[in-house]
Amino acid sequence: MPSSSRIKTGAFVLEGLNSISTTFYFYFVYWFLSRDLQFGSRENLLWAVAQGAVYVVASLKGGNYGQRRGYLRALKIGFLGMSTCFFLAWFTHWAGLPRSIEIGIQAVLMLVATVSICFTWPNLEAIVSEGEPGPRLQRLIGIYNLVWSGCGAFAYFIGGALFAWLGGAHFTLLIPAIMIAGQWGITHWLAKQPGAETRPHGEAHGSMVSEHERHRTPISPKTFLLMSWLANPCAYVAINTAVPLIPSLAERLGLEPRVAGFFCSIWLFARTVTFLGLWRWTGWHYRFRWLVAAFVGMIAGFLFIFLASSLGSLDRSQVLTLVTVAQIVFGIGLGLIYYSSLFYSMDVGDTKGDHGGIHEAAIGAGLLGGPLVGAAAQFARPGSPTAAAWAVSAVLGVGLVVLVALRYRRERL
Repeated sequence: MPSSSRIKTGAFVLEGLNSISTTFYFYFVYWFLSRDLQFGSRENLLWAVAQGAVYVVASLKGGNYGQRRGYLRALKIGFLGMSTCFFLAWFTHWAGLPRSIEIGIQAVLMLVATVSICFTWPNLEAIVSEGEPGPRLQRLIGIYNLVWSGCGAFAYFIGGALFAWLGGAHFTLLIPAIMIAGQWGITHWLAKQPGAETRPHGEAHGSMVSEHERHRTPISPKTFLLMSWLANPCAYVAINTAVPLIPSLAERLGLEPRVAGFFCSIWLFARTVTFLGLWRWTGWHYRFRWLVAAFVGMIAGFLFIFLASSLGSLDRSQVLTLVTVAQIVFGIGLGLIYYSSLFYSMDVGDTKGDHGGIHEAAIGAGLLGGPLVGAAAQFARPGSPTAAAWAVSAVLGVGLVVLVALRYRRERL
């Protein structure tokens, strides 16, 4: 059970670096695929589908491995696997192989890298949470959310400019490979520090919230946990449809990659600011109305991000303004949904590694579901710039209905 303050601090450092390096790859790989390998929206979405399918299963395994064998050991496996895959992917691109062969190799390396990343996030979450009393645990979860989201937003903000300056392969593949190799070194050093026991105890250490907060509604804490595990994959359905489509959106808006990185990071910063507010104000704990309001806002924001450019009555400046507002609403909704999932995962139950794995697997379901629906819509209506947005919004609408039904069904039980 890594419990020393040095280990916790090291976990926050690793979390920030991991957020930056994985954002560089998993968000900008679609720019790389579009520019260097001539992928279109459908191919980008299919790439995301494959990644999501692997992420669902591997997250459960990665969290469970850390729970059984030690969080730091799991981190070393994850960082070594990612760094190796990214180095090989960079080398493959510069080897001058035929396009079809390179695509196959890049796809295999992406899948192995996705398995590897699933050994990092659940166990970073668990290190931060393990062995902490309730009030301190709530504070650490807040810091955790601010670190990964803030670093990820910064990485996306500067990513477009770095992509244009360094070139797709150097920025998307080589830089993450070097950074993650450094993360492996930090983890190796942490494993040698006092208090770096590698086997978590799985003991109960108290809730993050008071019993008064838990009894604000007749809904049980476990039902809030289930509802958040439903809402979070829906949020990632939206995110992971949006990210592969952003290159096409930027093209329709007349934005080059450098400017698109700045403009299309607004929702990421909105999510980070939301995390800060939710950390400092706890009135949303065990309040269903906040969760459902966030869900509705997420759907509305997602729709208008991709539909604004198709509204013929608006000029370009009005479209950009509408997309900006939509990104802010989208980011706020995503922030509360994600925070709810992680909060309830750590608050309800004592096996932090396993629950962290389930939390990440729920994200993986969104990684799979969003691009899968978007790709199907693109194949059904090829060439339509809004088909994926409408199809995914319909799926999110179904998720909203299920969320409300779950809340009232549970109330009657």
